[in-house]
Amino acid sequence: MVGAKSTIGPSTSVGLAQEHSGVIVKTPFCQMSCCGTVPCTSGCHSRTPSLTESTCSRLFYILLHVGASAVCCLLLSRTVVERVWGEAHGIQMPSGLCSHLFGHSACPVLSGSGAVYRICAGTATFHLLQAVLLVHLHSPTSPRAQLHNSFWFLKVLFLLGLCAAAFCIPDKHLLPAWHYIGICGGFTFILLQLVLITAFAHSWNKNWQTGAAQDCSWFLAVLLATLGFYSMAGLGAMLLFQHYTHPAGCLLNKMLLSMHLCFCGLLSFLSIAPCIRLKQPRSGLLQASIISCYIMYLTFSALSSRPPERVILQGQNLTLCLPGLNKMEPPISDTSLAVLSAGIMYACVLFACNEASYLAEVFGPLWIIKVYSYEFQKPSLCFCCPETVEPGGGQTDGATQPTDQETPQAPPPQAQHLSYSYSAFHFVFFLASLYVMVTLTNWFSYEGAELEKTFTKGSWATFWVKVASCWACVLLYLGLLLAPLLDPNPGPQAPA
Repeated sequence: MVGAKSTIGPSTSVGLAQEHSGVIVKTPFCQMSCCGTVPCTSGCHSRTPSLTESTCSRLFYILLHVGASAVCCLLLSRTVVERVWGEAHGIQMPSGLCSHLFGHSACPVLSGSGAVYRICAGTATFHLLQAVLLVHLHSPTSPRAQLHNSFWFLKVLFLLGLCAAAFCIPDKHLLPAWHYIGICGGFTFILLQLVLITAFAHSWNKNWQTGAAQDCSWFLAVLLATLGFYSMAGLGAMLLFQHYTHPAGCLLNKMLLSMHLCFCGLLSFLSIAPCIRLKQPRSGLLQASIISCYIMYLTFSALSSRPPERVILQGQNLTLCLPGLNKMEPPISDTSLAVLSAGIMYACVLFACNEASYLAEVFGPLWIIKVYSYEFQKPSLCFCCPETVEPGGGQTDGATQPTDQETPQAPPPQAQHLSYSYSAFHFVFFLASLYVMVTLTNWFSYEGAELEKTFTKGSWATFWVKVASCWACVLLYLGLLLAPLLDPNPGPQAPA
């Protein structure tokens, strides 16, 4: 693995004991959160079954969450319900079962926003219970670790039971209470996601800037990556102006696009400002370009979620501010926009769930603060994953012990540590379930939500939530740049 470091500390993240030329070297376990699975498949051995087990467990939980979200989308889709069940007003519970459970015929509908709330309630409860049961777990050989890595058949039955039990709760008792829980959890997940995105950009920039100060090839990589992200942000802005604005209207869209482009320019300027680089020598345009791309994505997500605007132009009643309708062209398929928006959204969800659990294990409970102050000792292609941390909070020196010296043996099973925090993994999936729930059901206006309108014609509530997310991302990154200026001590000197 590129940039691997030797570790002997007991509090480091789990490593793989690999035998090479008679020397046992411990390399960090695959940070699957954003570095892919290649290091895992190339480094795992049969002698470390717990590592492979934890990775497979993570994949299985991801598949469970993807499956639950797919079922939510199917039950929320009016087209699917009408074509498969032939019911124009939703799927009704059988009258006999309804009378037996509730004593009356007014039963919950098995489709629509109510079904999404119930399935996500079961999924969220499933992950929250495991997060509580696995708190303060640090060893993969602990009996409690088997709750995470084993009993799959029973856990699937338990998850299905929770979802089924939620359908037995009347709407008037479940929906209002769970709506407020979902709103709070959704906002919490958005803030967590913004922290992870800024930390991702910050770590990538620090990592490659460390190499750029030593080797021209790393400088070229930084340059190409920066130009690539700025090109994507610029292309995104052009497409948004083309498809979401019109000379006869869409004033709000024009103002937001112009404002967000100004934000991107301001953040780029501050990232290379002398006063900022005096305190943060590694600050550069790479991190600003990544944040600019994310700002453009949030802008696209917001504009595609607002209701259309109707104006009278030359005696015609036109619908503006939607792709394909501004110049009387054939409209772009709503399905294509919905699939694109949902795909990007869920990719960000999975990134947040996996990255947060890894960072929580490496840095501990205060990972949100410590990840920003981490300094890379040498660059690696695994650009977003901090390497292992010593017990005292310092980093390893990045040097593998020579072959002629005595090397530490692999730690006994009881001394091994988790490759990611099981408890944090489930807690973030708990928040992700709530976020998916409120996103699919238009946040504050969940009554009558339909999948066909969620990502294309949305609501003003969804629009302003996403605009607020974009502004929060800008403020968070501004704070990251400007906070060191409040420190009276002189900044670190950039290495030669």
